[in-house]
Amino acid sequence: MTVRRDFQEPPRSRPDLVIGREELFTSAREQLGRGGSVLLHGPAGIGKSTVLRALAADYGGAARTVLRCSATESESHLPFLALADLFGLVLQDVSAALPGAQRTALESALTGRGESTLQRDGLALRLAVLSALRVLAAKGPVLVVADDLQWLDAASAELLGFAARRLGDTPVQMLCAVRTEGQEYDRHLPASPPDTLAVRLGPLNRTQVSALLDHRGYTPLSRSTIRDIHRTSGGNPLFALELGRALAESPARPRPGEPLPVPTSLRALVLSRLEMLSDEARRTLLVASAGARPTLALLHAAGREHAEAETAQAAALGLLATDPEAPALRFAHPLISAALYAEAPAQERRAVHAALSTAASDPIERARHLALATTGTDPDVAARLAEAGALARDRGAPSVAASLGLLAARHTPADSTPGPDERRLQAAEDAITAGEADLARDIARDVLTRATVPAERVRAWMVVIEAAGQALGDVDAVFPQVLADAGDDPRLLAQVYYQLAWRGLVVEGDFAEARQEAAHAAELAARGGDRRTELMALSFQASTETLMGHPDAPATVKRALKEPQDPYVACHHNGAGSARFRWLIMSDQLPEARATITALLREVRRRGMVESEVHFLRFLADTELRSGHCGRALDLARESLRLARDSGIGEGASAMLASLAEASAGDVDRALALAREAADHAEVDGDQMYLSRALAALGYAQLVAGDPAAAVRSLRRVRELEQGLGINDPGRGRWHGDLAEALVRIGEPGEAQDVIDTTRAHALRLGRQSVLAVLDRAEALVRAARGEHEAAVVRLTSVQDRLGRLGYGLEEARAAFALARLRAQSGAFPRTGARPLPGPASYDEAARLFRRCRALPWLRQVDAAATAGPTAAQPPAAAPAAALDALEGLAAMERQVASLVMEGATNREIAARLFISVKTVEATLTRVYRKLGIRSRVDIVRLAAGRRTT
Repeated sequence: MTVRRDFQEPPRSRPDLVIGREELFTSAREQLGRGGSVLLHGPAGIGKSTVLRALAADYGGAARTVLRCSATESESHLPFLALADLFGLVLQDVSAALPGAQRTALESALTGRGESTLQRDGLALRLAVLSALRVLAAKGPVLVVADDLQWLDAASAELLGFAARRLGDTPVQMLCAVRTEGQEYDRHLPASPPDTLAVRLGPLNRTQVSALLDHRGYTPLSRSTIRDIHRTSGGNPLFALELGRALAESPARPRPGEPLPVPTSLRALVLSRLEMLSDEARRTLLVASAGARPTLALLHAAGREHAEAETAQAAALGLLATDPEAPALRFAHPLISAALYAEAPAQERRAVHAALSTAASDPIERARHLALATTGTDPDVAARLAEAGALARDRGAPSVAASLGLLAARHTPADSTPGPDERRLQAAEDAITAGEADLARDIARDVLTRATVPAERVRAWMVVIEAAGQALGDVDAVFPQVLADAGDDPRLLAQVYYQLAWRGLVVEGDFAEARQEAAHAAELAARGGDRRTELMALSFQASTETLMGHPDAPATVKRALKEPQDPYVACHHNGAGSARFRWLIMSDQLPEARATITALLREVRRRGMVESEVHFLRFLADTELRSGHCGRALDLARESLRLARDSGIGEGASAMLASLAEASAGDVDRALALAREAADHAEVDGDQMYLSRALAALGYAQLVAGDPAAAVRSLRRVRELEQGLGINDPGRGRWHGDLAEALVRIGEPGEAQDVIDTTRAHALRLGRQSVLAVLDRAEALVRAARGEHEAAVVRLTSVQDRLGRLGYGLEEARAAFALARLRAQSGAFPRTGARPLPGPASYDEAARLFRRCRALPWLRQVDAAATAGPTAAQPPAAAPAAALDALEGLAAMERQVASLVMEGATNREIAARLFISVKTVEATLTRVYRKLGIRSRVDIVRLAAGRRTT
């Protein structure tokens, strides 16, 4: 039987239940699937009970009987309570099968009646528990689910341990969770079977905390708020949710520089220990909680004379973590610091900040404490905060600069110059640089409710537009308003037309319009003396012309790089350095492109420009992928995607590049999922430019996955999109060779040749040597499909050498693979009177090159082809001349498939031999039936036997 249990609930999405625990969940699920047991352990609130419930709900259906108990601290002194929870509902089902003494002992323990106790009839009771489990297991698998094992009463824990050690092969599994606060979990293992897998739950990262809060409806929260919640909670899910709830219920969000409100539910977890401190020690800890990196020296400077003794007292109570090697004091959990600060009266907190405003050595830290110690407006405090913000900006900490800018605005008198709104806008621009688009948008919208000066209004509108990212269609209504605010001021109009250029590209998908708007913006900026906007507009124009294959592109790149330069524009992801990188990489200058993008990445990291860092990581990954350093490219692409998801910036673009890297060096299924994710992002944003890139990545992943028909569908759409956009430079997406190869594989060499011829004309005009080499590789496959094997081998040999010299390692390896496969297939289909193809029919060279690239998916294809050998495509020996004549009219792929059908191979066997999908086999057979005028594979077999089809 299956016992009624409270975890039988409506099915829910497993990722929602175990956010951030997917790998852990899979590992535990596999352990249970093997018949083993699982012990989940970790600190309070880390999510053990959530994972335990999800595992029980997911795996419980495989068990006939589920026994469950959940202990509490208040009941841990009651003997046999957990035993009663476990066996109370099944006692009647097992008692009749137990020997008399065991039955009496078990009933007495569960009901409290009779004289049996663990001390007097200990062996009988132990054996009764063991026997009861065996009786239940005889009817089907048993799952024991025990939560909060640390509160299990000692008697029940001892009985479970006795049984667990003696169950052997009996189908009884245990799924338990136990709280471990810095102590070892192994002392709880004796209550579990010997094969138990211990799984520790650690803290969630910031992205996972964000997903958890979003799932529970605590949205929208800014990136900086998420960061504060993650830091304060220490990644603990329960603490994070409680903090999120407190923010949601609070009528006002904390002001910049202020800590999060700590709800009473969390304060209670730590305040009991704080009450054991002396008053002086508590004040010392309050100073430490307010400091950024508190040290004993800082505490002394802030007036805490007995800091050593008072911090030692706190460490003895477990409030401070002791680390002799670290100079800074560290709270045992961030929540202790937050609760201590939240509990202190406002006047006492201001006094602490006043002391730290002179004790801290860092000018930024001193300014922050001064602001938090001051009430009301104060121009001197505001000036010091603005100076600290500029220093933070120079240090590469724009997020800190934004926080300080808001503090400066708060303390700036309304009639000051600069005014409070001007300082708020500076904070908003710093927030954009830091990747905190939602915070920047909120600040700008707030300023727009008051601002009347055109320059301030345009500046605020620019922040709103920048915060939209790729979703520029969402702010279409802004452009008429900002044009009206700009009036006829060329300096202000230049900023607007620069954004209109982006809109033309992203929303309209019109490169010609985008180029025209950018050129107009550059002209207006030059007239208005705005060098920064002029350089940004020229850089945009240069990048657009490069993608269009416009003849003016080299000259525009030079104009964008002309002195005087602006340091911000020089390293911005849409600036002059980025435009130069695009030109270099599309011109096959890979070493120079790598050096350029590496230097840019180093600079934006120094400056804290998060959005640019996301894009430059992706650019560097693209460079390494083209160079054949696929493993390195995969690492960089994954890093870019993690940062993009963490910051909410460039997720679609990073997913696109991560897809290309996964398909080349990682997991092909993940590559397909990422490409579809990137396409979805582009569709939602209305971004035609990145939609074509995402679909190109999808087509490549489908080709690597062995589904050329799907690749053709994706890449045909890319071709249509880029023709509509006016993108003529094949060096941009480099999908053309993949489309031609996929077309050959599905038996469409004519269309493949058309793609090659059209693309070659543009590549020749622009001098794209690597593209020309890849096109030649694809054309060799077309020739092979038409039976021109010797010409195809000569072409492939030349292509492999050219790609190697250009530094395109992965493309070189693909050429070697195509060459080896062609030789192997030619050996399997010898033609009468034909000469042997030159060169060895071996996959060794292709394997060596793919191994050098760390291109694991491709290497697996080589291994499969080498293992299959030349017999993989062996035609039937007895096929009559009439059948062979009929097959001559078919394309190469169609002929191979038909020949294997004649041999008697199934569709699945054909797919495995030819390294294509079953769907491709089916589609190819449909074309074969049409061309041969037959209706089924039976007719092909008849044709092979020389019989007339009907």
